Amino acid sequence: MKNGNPLLEKNTLPSFDRIRVEHIEPAIDQILEKNRKELKYLLENTKSYTWDNFFQKIEDMEDRLQQVWSPASHLHAVADNSELRSVYNNCLKKLSDYSTEVGQNIDLFKAYNVFSKNPAFNAISKAQKKIITNTLRDFRLSGVNLDVKNKIAYKNIQNKLSELQTKFEENLLDATHAWKKHITNKEELTGLPKSVMALAAENAKKESKKGWLFTLEAPSYIPVMKYADNAELRKEMYWAYTTRASELGPNATIWDNSKIMYDILKLRTKKAKLLGFDNYAEYSLETKMAKSSSEVISFLNNLAERTKKSAKNEFNELKQFVQESTGLDHVEASDISYYSEKLKQKKFSISQEELRRYFPVKQVIKGLFKITKKLYDVDIKERTKIEVWHDDVKFFDIFDNKGKIKGSFYLDLFSRRHKRGGAWMDECIIRRKTNSEIQNPVAYLTCNFTPPI
Repeated sequence: MKNGNPLLEKNTLPSFDRIRVEHIEPAIDQILEKNRKELKYLLENTKSYTWDNFFQKIEDMEDRLQQVWSPASHLHAVADNSELRSVYNNCLKKLSDYSTEVGQNIDLFKAYNVFSKNPAFNAISKAQKKIITNTLRDFRLSGVNLDVKNKIAYKNIQNKLSELQTKFEENLLDATHAWKKHITNKEELTGLPKSVMALAAENAKKESKKGWLFTLEAPSYIPVMKYADNAELRKEMYWAYTTRASELGPNATIWDNSKIMYDILKLRTKKAKLLGFDNYAEYSLETKMAKSSSEVISFLNNLAERTKKSAKNEFNELKQFVQESTGLDHVEASDISYYSEKLKQKKFSISQEELRRYFPVKQVIKGLFKITKKLYDVDIKERTKIEVWHDDVKFFDIFDNKGKIKGSFYLDLFSRRHKRGGAWMDECIIRRKTNSEIQNPVAYLTCNFTPPI
């Protein structure tokens, strides 16, 4: 089926080399249609529920959808473009509708509820019991017990929240990438390490410009805040960074998330109250370890109280250092990273930038895997000739002490244009037990370190 839709092929890993934007929506449509038909058949034709004849099949359906959507969603995060965005948002609406439809399916809820009270429930494994109880919880959080009018209201809220939350992320990404600072006078860049200058020169070259080009992406922004002697440059970049996607700053109102944030908060509150919670925090905690919002607030207040004294002492030390070094009595927010680095160098004779050359990426990864081996008795080995979304991406397998593969992960270390900021882990394939075998997990590990020049 190599000439068909790669998202619908039964491969062990996504075929990233061949996945195109035009494959995504047809694949989602096909899987959703198949799942709906299969669910209808199961509900109409299953007389006595067992794990194997019903609940395992529901799990299989969800996994099938997850394996199609996961690579598409991941590409939206690491290789964003307008065409992909449009398709992604179309699919998000369909997936939101499907999720609400399943979560509010009263017949499906009854099947889970009846089985949970059946003696057969006691015979299944702990993991299977957990799946059943969690699913029952999720039914209630999806509004399965609401009347028809409120079920429709819940669905509309979910769809709007999905739309707004995606728009928020897209605005932030666009605002981050839109701002640039082009400098041609090298004297304005004293203090910056060679590696940072090289990256800025490369950025300028890509846009057919001379000199140096700085952006709000982490590998460019953070070193400027930490090392640039030019206080005005630090201040300008700090202001641009902290006002991204807002009503303030150099691109004010273009990608303004202010109203979007307000609308998200309002809809979350409305959703929580619709489901019988006093506020969204209580709704959110239904799937978390903490039992109440008061417990969370108490923990945070206690943490703040324990750390406040140390934080004040450190900041007072920094203010004193700045006063003695420059005569300034006030430390601007845009100066904190810069003077903190200077103070660290004075106290410990350590420069983060100088340490970099002793930690090349290959050696760091090798060392990390040695520590993992020591702690967990597993071996991590790179597997080559795997289809990936960018040449920088590596793929690794994890083996236990008997040489049996237990899982795998993609490692995408470096920052680049059209990639979401920050660092995160996401699921490519989930670990699950089918009737015949264990499906090993595969994860995406994504970072935004400074790329090699």
